[in-house]
Amino acid sequence: MDLIVEHAEVWASTIDDKPGGLAGVLTVLNQAGADLQSVISRRAPDQPGKAVVFVTPLQGDAEIAAAAQVGFNVTQTLHSLRVIGLNRLGIVAELAQKLADAGINLRGFSASVLGTQFIAYAAVDSLQDAKKAAAILGQA
Repeated sequence: MDLIVEHAEVWASTIDDKPGGLAGVLTVLNQAGADLQSVISRRAPDQPGKAVVFVTPLQGDAEIAAAAQVGFNVTQTLHSLRVIGLNRLGIVAELAQKLADAGINLRGFSASVLGTQFIAYAAVDSLQDAKKAAAILGQA
């Protein structure tokens, strides 16, 4: 199967868990020209009144400066891969099984389908695991 497998630098920020909290930071990134491919936001259960938002990619000085303005930092402990390919029944299960068979633990995983394509983000525990996962999935 032909897959595009690439490192995805993920940026994270803590935001207020209230109406407009997410919209506010995304608007700042949009105004700086960010063309985000993935946005995931969720409440922070250990911080009442707060949420966390993860975005990728941020590129160029203007986007990075805007991100810093609203509290984003590149995550140093979240090693992620973006995997893109033709969708078919069971593809995500196959990818997850290949990583499991290689002893790679997933700390996070998301996948979506649009038309005939799927896109998945796999977060692993270390840079070494990310490199190993990229090699395995690149051969899938």
